Amino acid sequence: MTHLFSSNHCSRLGKTKKYPYKKFVLFLCVGIINTVIGGGTMFILFNLCGWTYWTASAANYIVGGICSFFLNKVITFKDNGKATKQIIPFILNLLICYFIAYYFSKDIIFALLNDRISIKIKENIAMLVGMGVYTILNFLGQHFFIFNKNKNNP
Repeated sequence: MTHLFSSNHCSRLGKTKKYPYKKFVLFLCVGIINTVIGGGTMFILFNLCGWTYWTASAANYIVGGICSFFLNKVITFKDNGKATKQIIPFILNLLICYFIAYYFSKDIIFALLNDRISIKIKENIAMLVGMGVYTILNFLGQHFFIFNKNKNNP
């Protein structure tokens, strides 16, 4: 039992080859932080500052996107590449993931669920599915194309 808490075992916890899910778990944690910061911004601007639904929700994506970029760059992927070269591909990745995830999720959910279920419920289910698909696609895009150390540091 004591070998589980040995320094050798604990030092291996940080190695992503032994624990390949570590980056994804960090990515999810960063996502929670982004949600709190971006969502907090959105609700404050909407409820306290009188911003419209669309401007407040756009601010959520802008603030959350900026937060996501820097936190994932530093914490999740420990990337030293130049941010100025990564920001445009990062934004493109977010947009591509968003449109793929939400477009196909809606089509699939509407095809799978019968007409007795209201459109509002179908759209809510599609949004939940879209969130999951978006998260996975976004992680893969950031991991392989944006913060890929082999690509950025040949």
